[in-house]
Amino acid sequence: MMTVPAELRLLALYPEQMNIYADRGNMIFLQRRCEWRGIPFRYTAAGPGDGFDPAEHDLIYIGGGQDRDQMLVAEDMLRTKRDAISSAVEDGAALLAVCGGYQLLGRSYQLGDQSIPGLGIADLETVRVPGPRLIGNVSIEVDLGDGPLVLAGFENHGGRTHLGDGQQPLGRVLRGHGNDGRSGFEGAIAGNTIGTYLHGPLLPKNAWFADWLIARALGLDPADLQPLADELERQTHASARRAAGV
Repeated sequence: MMTVPAELRLLALYPEQMNIYADRGNMIFLQRRCEWRGIPFRYTAAGPGDGFDPAEHDLIYIGGGQDRDQMLVAEDMLRTKRDAISSAVEDGAALLAVCGGYQLLGRSYQLGDQSIPGLGIADLETVRVPGPRLIGNVSIEVDLGDGPLVLAGFENHGGRTHLGDGQQPLGRVLRGHGNDGRSGFEGAIAGNTIGTYLHGPLLPKNAWFADWLIARALGLDPADLQPLADELERQTHASARRAAGV
């Protein structure tokens, strides 16, 4: 029987500025899956101007935002939070960054003549180029250690993200566009740090991935988590996969 961890401590960065496509549902879903297992859950938010203690958080979440909000967040993040984020990740905290948050993990986001500096946590760059946005239901195949599984969600981004030679993608595109519409890859992963364009929100459509994040944040193996009666979650995942053509 699983020994209940002391607490899962979630930090949401810029939840007011970086919250489109109902991505706040990701945090609610994490909270519910912890509560159903008897794992205490603590939510903290850090907005513009706020610093934080990296030792006080097990999981950091950054959602997506409009370009204007993203530009403001990027400047503030570098000034008030960059060192703390890097320290938390180095000490083993998990980090999930979605869409705009994913773009900010890299070295820069090029918007025309303007370059927005990123955190430099991931070896990637994003460029906004003329042309259509990459929109639609998307599914990718990922392997986080226990064999291939499918993540399904929704993407809507104008930026094209290019991974550096040393950066591992999160998964291989089955249907949809992925990072740039050409490479066949989606997202980026490095240890406990995940970046992805999948909205929807992502975690309620992929309960197994929510559990993977919870386990990694707590220093557990996902198999150590108490199983839940996930019939509704399995139906939701199947529906998201059908919408993405898989």
